[in-house]
Amino acid sequence: MLNPATDTGFPVGFWLGVAALFGGLAVAAGAFGAHALEGKLSSHYLTVYQTAVQYQMYHALALLAVALLGAVLPDADWLRPGAWAFLIGIVLFSGSLYALVFSGVRMLGMITPIGGLAFLVGWGCLVLAGIRVGQGS
Repeated sequence: MLNPATDTGFPVGFWLGVAALFGGLAVAAGAFGAHALEGKLSSHYLTVYQTAVQYQMYHALALLAVALLGAVLPDADWLRPGAWAFLIGIVLFSGSLYALVFSGVRMLGMITPIGGLAFLVGWGCLVLAGIRVGQGS
């Protein structure tokens, strides 16, 4: 029987671990923001922080979906670049917003759109994976 975690060439276990790590960190960051940062940040920076947490969680879930798809669709070769794009997007988008909130250095906000672009690339890769699977190749 095919073991999807080892026989597909797609590192399912790695991406499951990355998804779980970023999902858990999003929960921790959300709790930290709700309990430790309220009253310490302006409403603007609190909103920026919440946006970082939300997008981190959305894309941790996207990574989870990619990992699970990689386990059942071994020929979906667009999943690997999609996973990397989501990972890069989390680091650049959410990471730059966290850094902005805690440092106050507004220039860090210039990195955020690059992370957003990486998210779009990730979703585009999923579209391409779906098209390829739908074509039976």
